[in-house]
Amino acid sequence: MSHFLDRLKFLTHVRSTFADGHGAVVNEDRRWEDGYRSRWQHDKIVRSTHGVNCTGSCSWKVYVKNGLITWETQQTDYPRTRPDLPNHEPRGCPRGASYSWYVYSAQRVKTPLIRGRLMQMWREARKTMDPVAAWESISQNPEKAKRYKSVRGQGGFVRADWDTATEIIAAANAYTIKRYGPDRVVGFSPIPAMSMVSYAAGARYLSLIGGVCLSFYDWYCDLPPASPQVWGEQTDVPESADWYNSTYLMVWGSNVPQTRTPDAHFYTEVRYKGTKTVAISSDYGEMVKFGDIWLAPKQGTDAALAMAMGHVVLKEFHATGKSAYFRDYVKQYTDMPMLVLLREAENGSYTSDHFLRASHLAGNHGEANNPDWKTLLIDAPTGRLVVPNGTIGLRWNEAQHDGGAKVGRWNLELKDAADGAAIDPLLSLTGAHDEVVDVGFPYFGGEHDARLLRRVPVKRVTLADGSTARIATVYDLQLANYGVDQGLGGANVATSFDDDVPYTPAWQEKHTGVPRQQVIQVAREFADNADRTRGKSMVIVGAALNHWYHNDMIYRGIINLLMMCGCIGQSGGGWAHYVGQEKLRPQFGWAPLAFGLDWSRPPRQMNGTSFFYSHTSQWRHEKLSVDEILSPTADRARYEGLSLLDLNVRSERMGWLPSAPQFNANPLDVTDAAQAAGQEPVAYTVEQLKTGKLRFACEDPDHPDNFPRNMFVWRSNILGSSGKGHEYFLKYLLGTQNALFSDESAAIKPAEVEVREAAEGKLDLLTVLDFRMSTTCLYGDIVLPTATWYEKDDLNTSDMHPFIHPLSEAVQPLWESKTDWEIYKTIAKKFTEIAGPLLGTRRDLVCTPLMHDTPGELGQPFAPRDWKHGECDLIPGKTAPAMTVVERNYADIYRKFTSVGPLLDKLGNGGKGINWDTEHEVHELAGLTHKVTTPGVSQGRPRLETATDAAEMILTFAPETNGHVAVKAWDALSKITGRDHAHLAVGREHDKIRFRDVQAQPRKIISAPTWSGLESEEVSYNAGYTNVHELIPWRTLTGRQQFYQDHRWMLDFGEGVCLYKPPIDTKTVQPMLGKHSNGNPELVLNWITPHQKWGIHSTYSDNLRMLTLSRGGPHVWVSEPEAKAAGLRDNDWVEVFNVNGTLTARLVVSQRVPRGMCLMYHAQEKIVNVPGAETSGMRGGIHNSVTRTVTKPTHMIGGYAQLAYGFNYYGTVGSNRDEFVIVRKMQRIDWMEEQLAETLPGASQ
Repeated sequence: MSHFLDRLKFLTHVRSTFADGHGAVVNEDRRWEDGYRSRWQHDKIVRSTHGVNCTGSCSWKVYVKNGLITWETQQTDYPRTRPDLPNHEPRGCPRGASYSWYVYSAQRVKTPLIRGRLMQMWREARKTMDPVAAWESISQNPEKAKRYKSVRGQGGFVRADWDTATEIIAAANAYTIKRYGPDRVVGFSPIPAMSMVSYAAGARYLSLIGGVCLSFYDWYCDLPPASPQVWGEQTDVPESADWYNSTYLMVWGSNVPQTRTPDAHFYTEVRYKGTKTVAISSDYGEMVKFGDIWLAPKQGTDAALAMAMGHVVLKEFHATGKSAYFRDYVKQYTDMPMLVLLREAENGSYTSDHFLRASHLAGNHGEANNPDWKTLLIDAPTGRLVVPNGTIGLRWNEAQHDGGAKVGRWNLELKDAADGAAIDPLLSLTGAHDEVVDVGFPYFGGEHDARLLRRVPVKRVTLADGSTARIATVYDLQLANYGVDQGLGGANVATSFDDDVPYTPAWQEKHTGVPRQQVIQVAREFADNADRTRGKSMVIVGAALNHWYHNDMIYRGIINLLMMCGCIGQSGGGWAHYVGQEKLRPQFGWAPLAFGLDWSRPPRQMNGTSFFYSHTSQWRHEKLSVDEILSPTADRARYEGLSLLDLNVRSERMGWLPSAPQFNANPLDVTDAAQAAGQEPVAYTVEQLKTGKLRFACEDPDHPDNFPRNMFVWRSNILGSSGKGHEYFLKYLLGTQNALFSDESAAIKPAEVEVREAAEGKLDLLTVLDFRMSTTCLYGDIVLPTATWYEKDDLNTSDMHPFIHPLSEAVQPLWESKTDWEIYKTIAKKFTEIAGPLLGTRRDLVCTPLMHDTPGELGQPFAPRDWKHGECDLIPGKTAPAMTVVERNYADIYRKFTSVGPLLDKLGNGGKGINWDTEHEVHELAGLTHKVTTPGVSQGRPRLETATDAAEMILTFAPETNGHVAVKAWDALSKITGRDHAHLAVGREHDKIRFRDVQAQPRKIISAPTWSGLESEEVSYNAGYTNVHELIPWRTLTGRQQFYQDHRWMLDFGEGVCLYKPPIDTKTVQPMLGKHSNGNPELVLNWITPHQKWGIHSTYSDNLRMLTLSRGGPHVWVSEPEAKAAGLRDNDWVEVFNVNGTLTARLVVSQRVPRGMCLMYHAQEKIVNVPGAETSGMRGGIHNSVTRTVTKPTHMIGGYAQLAYGFNYYGTVGSNRDEFVIVRKMQRIDWMEEQLAETLPGASQ
């Protein structure tokens, strides 16, 4: 109807007024308001979240109208906290609020895509060949293979149907398994906690066919090696609500408001109740604004700062006896009272060696079981040497000795393990010593002697062989190492905090730039608060510290401070490390699903860092020598001529780290050869290895038989985010254009690895699953469209809060996309059709390392011996990897993928060293998901047809979501500790969390023995809480938190005790200085890549809403003085480069960045607003184009109590912050919009 009359009467609409004329009553048509009402109308609201590894795990309302997702808002119905604690909500951030943009954006991958050249050759081959023969004809023909590999990353995709795409994938997998072995098929996907079922889909497929799952936490360098070193646990941390319980809070290298946005309110709220906050950061991060004090150490020197704080605490609170609480805490819960052998060194001095063990003493000190793994202390009242309860030797195989009478001594009760008598551990030998000796401690700081002699009180003890040895307590060694004088004098101890002696506050000032008085103040306040509150001092730490090469030294410095102040395991105190969303709370309900443990065990797993270091050939460019990082106290002859790769190979050979691919032969063929020889496969393999007829693949990584052939990437953007050494990936793994400038002729050559001509384009097939066209998709051969987080059912948890909640299907997957579960189910079905007739039933020899939380972690107790050099016999599971024969019927892969196997009935379930029966849960799950009715191996088994079925399996088998299972799990632990723990879960025994429950509201999980904190209404989750309050040992050699590490490699590389190690010299800048000049000045700066504000890793970096709010493309930050010196202005285009590669970006000139630093927020992809680089002639790279992975030997240790491999638990990490780059203004901005040539010019083709 026309509004013509309304317009004519517009000025007469007012009928009356009120409020003295400030208000009016009108008579007018209000239909115009319908547009606004309609904008906010919706048909339904669905609960979901974002599976993006942000650690937020926030619950969101997803609004659907007319079948379309319109917007999202934050849910606010989390279960309420107790009255004295703020609630968890509101949770969310601007990145999450923009996610619905992706659902209908042009960035979506809408259909399966295949590289055009590959598709053309495939269609031609399929005219005359079956799928496997067709794949062989393409991938094994060098000319054909190069045709499609060389154009990876250059576009050229064509649309495909699902049948063709899955046929190529299945054929490639089947051929690879037949020709090379299943361990040449690998998959990479990170952080299961962000979408558990989606991760499990790919991992289950790979595990069932015998493929390899690559770890990610270590590769991201988010894995802190210090955590397993000290606790035997990986990243168990307080929930963010426990920050509010702290009364002194240090935020060290964690930009909480920016990277932990949903949880930052706890950081702000705790200040209102009087908690003092200290911010420690090299740059002026957002968290600094919330701090009462800001300490700004020079980047990479944080260990020096932590050591100086420890010096203050040890001197003022320990050496003086000021804090009885601290002394009682370290006596019972740390290795401080444990005894360490000293070995003679030069000039009558000594060096600390192994812990004193029962096997060192006559008659094994009365210990028949595992005497090599039982440490000793002195009982103060009696002066006796005692094996206390809780050491790792008391954890394993006790039931097999003395009729099982001594089972139940693995606890932290202060008792003599021999007779149960009460003990009082002696901390210091001062006053009870036999003599005082000089002990040499390694020093890497440069301005003092490389070996600092410090005086330590010792006692003499007679060993089993009749010789006399000197022993000291860890406590006395720690005080000496920190430079604290116990009244024993000496040249290298401090008389005051102003002495220039490592590790005083005055000494650290020279290295960090932090004023000594600030260090003294903060250390005193931190410790005094902990003393008065019994441990309520906390340190929040993040990736800023963990991404350095010597990250464990930085972290151990901070952890030492927390342990000596009695903060670990106390609510409101402790170590709060947050990097990724690593806390998969229902982990052991998820593991059987993900790794196919219900059908076959063990799965194949490989640590990602060593894998990529080897197979992207980054080792070929290694310039860091072993000699550079060895301790001055080490026997250097042991390492003469060895490279970092050599040590990694030794580690794999001795069973410390996993190895994939395993051997230079197909593991299926190895078992066939054993059968033909009439031998058992393991014995045959041992014989072949000892004679040299069979070798580990890692000993010849560039042989065509020894590198990976097929790779799946899902839930990841490895080439646009985490791929350290990006250009090495492009050159060696993918065989495509790259900007690598490094010359391998200048690198260190390995001694025990065959060096042949470098192989390029190792991967025959790269399959990528994603919902958007990411950088990794651009380099893929096949790209499969997966559902967004609003289009699938899944589960999500975080370490930041105690809830489990869902991803939910608000709308069905759009276009031709499928959920990850459906995609891998489809691949499994096609693979079964193709591989079943080809492969049939085969026996697969699977190698596994000496795993943590198994008896295998009791490997070689003292000096490591390599069977390859004749130093010991090859004993699988002891001096070499464990070997297991697994039968695989390749005609049953699909049936097994979609059902729950019988091993859960037969073997039960468990984790972290405990096991429980699950027969009841299998029956229960069958009632929920129904049984398989079709004939075959899966008939009668619980069905796993849908993602929801898979989620129900996780929830049913996990003690965190099934109270009945929780009670069984606690009972299992009680049998080992000899103490009752089931009371921790009895109150929730009948709780069962189902998928529809979490769709209705987030649910708080149940306390489980697989974690070290409690899910309680009385106390917030805090790691180590059950260790302290339930006296459950830490899973370490001593059973306690360890200041001291006594593995031979730890000692040889100077890390038996914590100390300061400066950043390493990566030697990547000097060869490039002045070599590619464009006439502009060049700056040499340290390369820092923190988490960003406008994206979560690479996700959202191409989101229009985030691009609008940010600078709209890649950008780097430098300080004002350095920008001025180089003639740089804000928003200039700059090129950043070194021998590893190059990138282009806009410049941000800022006061918040210190001198010497170039900061680029990580994972800004090269798919938005990136011009060409002047040095390479190609489009600029990403933040990892200028990095290269450098591995660390101490992270290769295995089979040694807590220093043992576990998937994403321990292993080499991909550090990158020691890197330096050249920054300069660009002369010419080339957007490279011309027609792409067949071959582009560049540094390397």
